Amino acid sequence: MQVAIHAGAAFTDEGRLLSSLQANGDMLAQYGVALFGPRRYRQVFKPAFEALNARPPMPDEIERIRGNLPTDPEMQRTIFTSDGFAGEKGTLLSDGQLYPSAGKRMSVLEEAFRDCQVELFLALRNPGSFIPKHLMSLTEEERKNAIRSNDLSHLSWIGMIEDIRDFAPDVQITLWANEDTPLIWGDILRSIGGLPDDAQIVDEYDLLISLLTDKGKALAKAILDAGSDQPKADTRDALAAVLDDHAQPEKIEEELDLPGWSEEIVDAFFELYEQDLSKLDSMTGVRVLKP
Repeated sequence: MQVAIHAGAAFTDEGRLLSSLQANGDMLAQYGVALFGPRRYRQVFKPAFEALNARPPMPDEIERIRGNLPTDPEMQRTIFTSDGFAGEKGTLLSDGQLYPSAGKRMSVLEEAFRDCQVELFLALRNPGSFIPKHLMSLTEEERKNAIRSNDLSHLSWIGMIEDIRDFAPDVQITLWANEDTPLIWGDILRSIGGLPDDAQIVDEYDLLISLLTDKGKALAKAILDAGSDQPKADTRDALAAVLDDHAQPEKIEEELDLPGWSEEIVDAFFELYEQDLSKLDSMTGVRVLKP
């Protein structure tokens, strides 16, 4: 059995990935893939994770997690998706790190699914926009405590991924930049579903098209209509050019309401973020999906 864990991160797909997987449910079933959403996480995984701060997981908790694997012999892969897998909102930023509990949580899953191939799937996002987005989702008191207790200027995704590699070395990690998502949506779904590269994804470019002006939508449709006559890479390049030239600004630009957080800070984080993505792509057991 292959077990695919989609863990967010927060403020990335906003539930869109689960909807797309459900829309492609018939194809997933044909390939022997079972899908479970956030409700299963809340019912089974979250209680075991919440106890980790006090003690290791109990054998019955491990077995309860394991009991969620399908018994149907036709099922060869199981997908669990929830942005809580790597950590809850209240502890997403603490101890000077993003998702400091992610490594221990993945070690629990590695133990529970000990004779399975476990894969973690995670969208990353420029910390320059991720951090203020998270802080503004907290209460004023929580926000003040987070700012006071953490050096925000040094936050990156490296620590989280290194922790997962240390605590759960057999878990294979697939990452992608949320900023690239519109161009690689189909690849993300195929990767999580364990589907072949040529699997036809329902509404593969709907996200990208939703970001475009009317003129951009017409251009994108023309490119996709001609897609079967040209290499996939050429189609992607053409769509990327359309997105650059014809995106609706209000769809791709976010207002960051955190006082004192400027565009200059966002840009500085982005440079470090790109370096981190390159470093992550060179780690053993980690791959980064790219356009």
